[in-house]
Amino acid sequence: MNPETFAFVVVGAGTFVSAALAITAQEIVHTIIYIGAFFAGLATIYFLLQAPFLGLLQLAVYAGAVTILLMFAVMVLRKRIFAREARTALSALPVLVALLLGLVLVDLALRAPAYLPGPAYGVDTLSQNLFLVNGGWLLLLGLVMLSALSGGVYLARETRSSSVARETRG
Repeated sequence: MNPETFAFVVVGAGTFVSAALAITAQEIVHTIIYIGAFFAGLATIYFLLQAPFLGLLQLAVYAGAVTILLMFAVMVLRKRIFAREARTALSALPVLVALLLGLVLVDLALRAPAYLPGPAYGVDTLSQNLFLVNGGWLLLLGLVMLSALSGGVYLARETRSSSVARETRG
């Protein structure tokens, strides 16, 4: 086994373990930490596959910004983030189904023909395609995500204000 394949297997296994821990973690803060480790592992896999643009995007956007945003949301919306009522773990059945699905996907991947690399592309070609040709779609995606974020903030605020109103009435 060459060093690149060994590194890919080790990082892939670590990424899989962090994803499994994120699903089964009891505390929501631990879940976010494991998700951040998963995103960092995925970025490392992109680097090993010689896709540095995707690796840097993964590190900057997901491992950095999204993980921090999730942690910030937990700190703002929950009074006691380590509280026992904030448990997030799944039962054993969904974890077992995900494990079986993962085994089927590994089997399919092992039976697939060898990967033949396509023509190399430059970062300038990718960025022109992403921001010039498909820039409108990227902007639309950002607006959809912004509307989802504002809806979540509104629902969280509405729940908090209604519970405060109930406490003052009772």
